[in-house]
Amino acid sequence: MAKRHRAAVGLLVAALPFLLAGTPPRAMPPARIFIASDSTAQDYRPDKYPLSGWGSMLRCAVGPEVTVVNRAIGGRSTKSFMAEGRLDAIAQDLKPGDTLLIQFGHNDANQAKPERYTPIPDYEANLKRFIAVARAAGAKPVLLTPVTRRAFKDGHVVPSFPTYSEAAKRVAEQEHVPLIDLTQLSERWIDGIGPDGSRIYYLHYAKGEGLPGYTEAVDDDTHFSELGARRIADLIAGGLAKTHLPIARHILKDRPALTRTTPAGGPSCAG
Repeated sequence: MAKRHRAAVGLLVAALPFLLAGTPPRAMPPARIFIASDSTAQDYRPDKYPLSGWGSMLRCAVGPEVTVVNRAIGGRSTKSFMAEGRLDAIAQDLKPGDTLLIQFGHNDANQAKPERYTPIPDYEANLKRFIAVARAAGAKPVLLTPVTRRAFKDGHVVPSFPTYSEAAKRVAEQEHVPLIDLTQLSERWIDGIGPDGSRIYYLHYAKGEGLPGYTEAVDDDTHFSELGARRIADLIAGGLAKTHLPIARHILKDRPALTRTTPAGGPSCAG
């Protein structure tokens, strides 16, 4: 009996490599990334092209098992986003295992619009509220410092929202939340390519050149062209890949759609 048992075990061990070779790889579990942000990240209708948000392009940085739920909306600060019930809507939809990306600052700093303006102490408290909502749902929050504007002085980038960037860093440290320092990443990138080289990544078009979104000339150093949104999404994807969060394993190592040098005419993920 013992000999027969040992023989059976030996056959099983010998056959194991062949059994494993015939086993299809296990599919990665589905994942979702929610985005709470402003106009720099939002999705836009085709008639607004070439205006593009990095949230649209982030879909090109993940595998097909990932759904990007982009709740970014133009003109919103942490204050107005919450006041309009947008964070409450996210709270209702978040599920355990989701990831919530939080990027604000552009509109929080706008003192000319009181419905948006958020002093630094309130900004920090609001970011903590976003974090608490994610955690209450079993989701993973990630803070992003605000993306840079295209502002140069003496050939170098001028920091756009330094106090808000530092505030986000403080909150991330206090709350033990992963941080993507998008301010630094985007400043370094824009500074490296200079005032002339960076124009194509923002909205700079002569009259008629930027159709269909712009029939008149436009010079906008805040919002991104298609190529600009792609590059910012690539920076964010690289930051997510370096976190220890479950979503990191879903970030594609090769992201040719985000580094293409010619526009695709929309948020296509073709390289």
